[in-house]
Amino acid sequence: QVQLGESGGGLVQAGGSLRLTCAASGRTSTNTVMGWFRQAPGKEREFVAAITWGVWNTYYADSVKGRFTISRDNAKNTVYLQMRTLKPEDTAVYSCAAGDKRRGAMVVETTYDYWGQGTQVTVSS
Repeated sequence: QVQLGESGGGLVQAGGSLRLTCAASGRTSTNTVMGWFRQAPGKEREFVAAITWGVWNTYYADSVKGRFTISRDNAKNTVYLQMRTLKPEDTAVYSCAAGDKRRGAMVVETTYDYWGQGTQVTVSS
């Protein structure tokens, strides 16, 4: 079992930055993958970024590539999502998730078994 808790969301003006934190408690391994997803009002949840727990591999949605950076601190069992140059279309509830990279593609929700409660990010124009 893995428990996840996000923090760091809030209201920011377009062009601003925020850093989201996802603290994980429970069992992780070198096969663990941690991902960030987001869901805007009236839209389906979409993949944002992912990072593997063993070899440091990162993956990004095209819409955030070059603006968002995912990183991890294994000692703290924590994953970060640094978001820069935020746009109004980045407004959403951001959720972190944990899964096993052997189960499937990291951009797919079904790869992930555990989800946090989400944190709201609102970008004003």
